[in-house]
Amino acid sequence: MASARYPIREPFPGGLEAHTFQLAHRLRGRGHDVVVFGAPGSDESLGVRPMPALPPISAAARSDVGMPADWFLAEHHAYLTLLLDLSRNGGRDQGFDLVHNNSLHYLPLAMAPSLPAPVLTTLHTPPTPWLESAVRTGDPSRLRFAAVSGFTADQWRPLGADATVVPNGVDVTAWTAGPGGGRPVWSGRIVREKGPVEAIRAARVAGTGLRLVGPTPDRRFFADEVAPLLGGDVTYEGHLDHRCLAAVLGTASVAVVSPCWDEPYGLVVAEALACGTPVAGFARGALPEILTPECGVLVAPGDIAALADAIPRAAALDRAAARRRAETHCSIEAMTDGYEALYERMCA
Repeated sequence: MASARYPIREPFPGGLEAHTFQLAHRLRGRGHDVVVFGAPGSDESLGVRPMPALPPISAAARSDVGMPADWFLAEHHAYLTLLLDLSRNGGRDQGFDLVHNNSLHYLPLAMAPSLPAPVLTTLHTPPTPWLESAVRTGDPSRLRFAAVSGFTADQWRPLGADATVVPNGVDVTAWTAGPGGGRPVWSGRIVREKGPVEAIRAARVAGTGLRLVGPTPDRRFFADEVAPLLGGDVTYEGHLDHRCLAAVLGTASVAVVSPCWDEPYGLVVAEALACGTPVAGFARGALPEILTPECGVLVAPGDIAALADAIPRAAALDRAAARRRAETHCSIEAMTDGYEALYERMCA
C-alpha cells in the first residue's frame, strides 16, 4: 500500500514513492508476486491497482460547516474502501501472505487487526499526530514495524512501535559515479523543512554557486523565499527524473544537504554517494548514520558559516570512498535483503 494522493512515477514526488517503486520491482525480480495499491496515474510498469476515488459528496453533507478538505476525505475513502475489501477478501485464501503498508495514513494501522494477513508498516517519518494515535491505540500483537533508520526507530519506540531497522537504499547500478568538479548541487523537495534557503546562503558565503533540483509543492514558499535568492551561479534546474538527476549529481563537486528538521533517512544523501559525490550537510536526524568522515562533512544544524566552510572541505574528499559507502551501506539490494528477512519472520 502506497500513497493514495501521489502517483508512483518519475519524477517522484518524494522518497516514499521512490522507495515503493524500487522495492516492488526488486521483489518481483527475486520471484515474489507483488500487488501494488496506489494512486491513479502511477508508472504502468508497476501494474498499480488504483485506490478507489471519492464519490460525489451530497449537498447535504457539504452544508456541514465542519466538513474536512476534499483531499482528506479522498484519502480517507481510498484507504477505508481498500482495507474493508482486504479484510473481507484479502486473506491467505486470496493469495496475500502479507500486507506491506508504505503509506503515511492512520487507517492501515487502525484496521490492521481486521486483516487476515499480517501487516508490516514502514515508518518513513518522525511521529505525527494521526499515526501516533493509531500506534498508541493499536493491538501490539498485530502491529509490526520497520523504520528507515535507527534514528527514526528511536523516535517511535517510546510510543509503542518497536521497529526493525531496514535502511533505505538506491539502485547503485542506475546512480552511477560521475567525474565531479562542477558546482555543488542541492536536491529534494523544495520546502522549508528541507533547508534550500540555508543551502543557498551557505553556497553564497562559500562562493561556490549552487544548483537546486526538485519539485516545488509549496509554490508560495518557492516564490517568496527561494526565487528571490536565485541568480548568477545559483540556479534552479527543475524537477528531474532519476536519470537526469544522476547526471547532475555526478558532475557536482559536493552535494549540499541542509535539513531544518530531523531527517528520517535522507535518500538524497544515498543518491549523491552513489554518484561518487561527497556531502556537506547539517548533522540532523539520520544523516550521521549514513555519512562517515571519508565521504561527508557534517556541521551543527543551522550554522550557515560552518556549512559554507564544509563545502570546500567535502569537495576535497575521495569520490571513490563516497561510491564505496553507497555500495556497502545504501544499496537497494541490501534494503531488499532486509525486507525479505522480515517478511519471512512474519509469515512463519
